[in-house]
Amino acid sequence: MAETKVSDPIITFKNVSKTYTLYKDDKARFKALFFKPRNAKTNKALNNVSMVINRGESVGIVGDNGAGKSTLLKMITGVAFPDEGEITVDGKVAALLELTAGFSMEMTGRENIYLKGYVLGLEDSYIKQIEEKIIDFAELGDYIDQPVRTYSSGMKMRLGFAINVNIEPDILVVDEALSVGDATFKKKCKSKIKEIIESGVTVLYVSHNAASVKEICARSIFLKKGTVMFDGPTDETLRVYEESKKKK
Repeated sequence: MAETKVSDPIITFKNVSKTYTLYKDDKARFKALFFKPRNAKTNKALNNVSMVINRGESVGIVGDNGAGKSTLLKMITGVAFPDEGEITVDGKVAALLELTAGFSMEMTGRENIYLKGYVLGLEDSYIKQIEEKIIDFAELGDYIDQPVRTYSSGMKMRLGFAINVNIEPDILVVDEALSVGDATFKKKCKSKIKEIIESGVTVLYVSHNAASVKEICARSIFLKKGTVMFDGPTDETLRVYEESKKKK
């Protein structure tokens, strides 16, 4: 493997902000499609965030619920877009977040492997090459050729996980809160994530578990109310984060 350069940006955020409008119910949300809501409540999920993540880095994202972690990850995966600022992502992203998003319920598990692959911009020949690896990893047996609507939620998550970890990504986005299957399968998932990290893939890792962040990430970013409070070595970031919780 080629040696990673010290500054080889793979993800860049320049003054990125994102504000969500909060609606009291679905009716109000629907009305807002046609009329600008008056006195609407808003939530600034990200506020003028700038950062550069280099190829091969493993970076932890820490902060309380509502800090903006999910919004940040959704922007990297192309699910959400900024109101202001610029984002550059230079590589293929595998996101272990909303694993079942984008599945067609009427198509079989096998057909959904191809559907997901096309959405990720993969060539037909490449999907064919990794198809059996995905099927073996998911451990769905004969269900792989049954419609996904017949799957339990756990089976759908297994398939989603298997697809994302076997596409040989340049960037792996992981939310540790993710729960996939029984204890044996979870162990298999963690082992696969570790293998991907050790191969030199760029990793963004969200977790409330300080020990696992230290184990995986040399650098971490602390978000609070959509603002980057600290960006540096993981030990220092976690210290600043813990101190901020004491001040509440």
